[in-house]
Amino acid sequence: MEVLNQDDVHGKFEVNFTGETVIKAVGPLPEPHIISLSNLDLLSGRFPVTYFYFYSRSLLYDFISVIEDLKSSLAKTLNLYYPFAGRIVENSNTNEPEIVCDNTGALLVEAHANIPLKDLDFYNLNLSLQGKLVSINPEFPCQVQVTNYTCSGISITFTFDHALGDASAFARFLISWSEIALKSPISSVPDHRRNLLARCSPRYDPELDRIFVKCTMEEILNIPTMKTLVKRLYHVDVSSICHLQQLACLNGRRRTKIEAFSAYLWKVMVKAIDEKHETCNMGWLVDGRARMSGGRNSMSNYIRNVLSVAIGEASVVELKQDSISDVANIVHQTISKVANKAHFLDLIDWIECHRPGLMLSRTVLGLGGPTLVLSSGRRFPITELDFGFGAPVLGTVCSTIERLGVGYINQRQSANGDGSWIMSAILWPELAAALESDSILQPMTAAHLQL
Repeated sequence: MEVLNQDDVHGKFEVNFTGETVIKAVGPLPEPHIISLSNLDLLSGRFPVTYFYFYSRSLLYDFISVIEDLKSSLAKTLNLYYPFAGRIVENSNTNEPEIVCDNTGALLVEAHANIPLKDLDFYNLNLSLQGKLVSINPEFPCQVQVTNYTCSGISITFTFDHALGDASAFARFLISWSEIALKSPISSVPDHRRNLLARCSPRYDPELDRIFVKCTMEEILNIPTMKTLVKRLYHVDVSSICHLQQLACLNGRRRTKIEAFSAYLWKVMVKAIDEKHETCNMGWLVDGRARMSGGRNSMSNYIRNVLSVAIGEASVVELKQDSISDVANIVHQTISKVANKAHFLDLIDWIECHRPGLMLSRTVLGLGGPTLVLSSGRRFPITELDFGFGAPVLGTVCSTIERLGVGYINQRQSANGDGSWIMSAILWPELAAALESDSILQPMTAAHLQL
């Protein structure tokens, strides 16, 4: 039997698009109306966010039945999440995006791949995603592609306009869809209210002027990017995660796994930047729901954006010399400055003072020097996303965006359930090479997924 090397296999990877359906919400809906974006929605950058899941499907389910069941359950889900079936347009007076809730619908694309799932390049997402497993139609802020493989496995990619919400909001949408598909009770009713408003007399810490900036959609689409970014997927063994956490806690201070891993990444990052830089940055996305609700889950079903970013700066010399424990302390202190209610109240007020328009972190716009941003998705549903044909073998996130002023890494739990992680990354090539020169981030393969 002829044995094909990986280049041969992936060079022949083709996807044939066989159908498109606009799925409209079914059941009683509010009258058509317009939802203005909240202050924190204006900080989203309108970036497309794609979650992709792979299923080693049983032969008991045929693809046509899977598609029909997904269409039916999606229509019911859109009744609860009706803004996701709307349109996002620009207000001619304010130049701010707004959601027209008119049940235009979500787009579902059907496709067939010419390879078995195990032959897919899970590591090099540049080869696998855009134009193949992810199709983007700007007219639909919510779109889904279902791809069938020759082994009867399938992949589902869910792409959202960031103006609709953040990872917590999209997680709620996907969990509700799964529950409806399984005919299970809905675990939470979405809250679409716009209730995170600026204070009567807006005020904010002047430090926010250094971190955030007002911008236009044109500036976002043309973010200066010195090098072509590579998109990669990695596996991190639980043993490596625990070892890094032990190193981070050597000084007697308890540090989380994310803080420890961040310290490791930051130390590796200094090997992959131009020698002219005396400092480099790391950033962390911070969800404000628990902070704004006093630690309670009263905002867990809030379907909007409630994100900020913590940016830490350190000298290259310091990062090279300091231990994992020392750098983890810097990480902890930086995140703590943002992970509180006062910061989010100030941020909402800062945006209010700079409206109308879009806002973004200066570093994401490429204005802050070399920066790597980490997002933790440890609570994001992975194996929970069963739509009636079994749990996925992989679930993670990426973006079709081509221009970004920072490197970006997103952490997800492995579907194996053993505590290992999946790391989706958008990196400049030197940083990818530096990370892969060590054994901690392992290029993702079908073997990691037990395919």
